Amino acid sequence: MLEVKDVGVRYAGAVVLNGVSLNVNEGEIVTIIGSNGAGKTTILRTISGLKRPATGEIIFQGKKIEKTLAQDVVKMGIGHVPEGRNLFPGMPVVDNLKLGAYLQRDKNQIAQNLEKIFRTFPVLKARKNQHAGTLSGGEQQMLAIARALMGSPLLLMLDEPSTGLAPIIVREIGKIVREINRSGTSVLLIEQNARLALKVAHRGYVLETGSIVAEGKSDDLMADTRVKKAYLGQ
Repeated sequence: MLEVKDVGVRYAGAVVLNGVSLNVNEGEIVTIIGSNGAGKTTILRTISGLKRPATGEIIFQGKKIEKTLAQDVVKMGIGHVPEGRNLFPGMPVVDNLKLGAYLQRDKNQIAQNLEKIFRTFPVLKARKNQHAGTLSGGEQQMLAIARALMGSPLLLMLDEPSTGLAPIIVREIGKIVREINRSGTSVLLIEQNARLALKVAHRGYVLETGSIVAEGKSDDLMADTRVKKAYLGQ
C-alpha cells in the first residue's frame, strides 16, 4: 500500500532523515518508535505532502506522491492526525468532525461516516454540540482521530496519540487504533510510548537520528535487548 524508498529530508541544510525506507501493507498496523528529535514526525509530514523530500520516492497505491500537494494526498486516501491535535476549540464537536470531510461531495456518505464515528466514539456523540476546547485531553484526541476518519482514509497516520494522556486513556486509545484497523483501515503509528506502540502494531521500525536502525515483527522488537534497554525501560 505505502512504500517509502530511501527518503532524505533536510531542514535549513541540516539532514533530518537519511535514506529512510519503510512500507505499510494493506490491513497492517505499523509503528515507528524512537526518541524525541529522531525524525518521526518529519516522516509523516513528508508522506502527507507537508514537506518535500530531498531524495527518494514515496509510493502509495502504486503511484508516486512525493511531489503531490497535501490536499491531493488526502484525496488519494491518506489521513494524518498531527501531534497536538490542531482542533478548532471554539467550534462544536460536530463541526470539527464535518471539517474532516471537506473534500467529500457525497452528502449521504458524509452522513454515514458521521453515524459510524458516533458508534465508534459514543462520547463524541454525547458531546457533539459542545465546543471542542472544553473536552478533556483524551476526548480531544478521540476527536482528532475521528475527524481524520471522516475523510474515509485507506491509510491513517497517527502522530504521538498518547502524548499527555492518563494511563487509562492511553489504553483506550490503543483499543481504538485496533478497532480502526479491524474495520479495514491500515495504520502508520508514530509513538514515543514504545510499549504501547509495539503492543498495538503488527510490525515496527526503530528510528534513531534520522535513520532506521532496526525493524521487524513487534514481538521480535520487544524481545530485542537493545530495544528493551533503550525504549522499554528494561
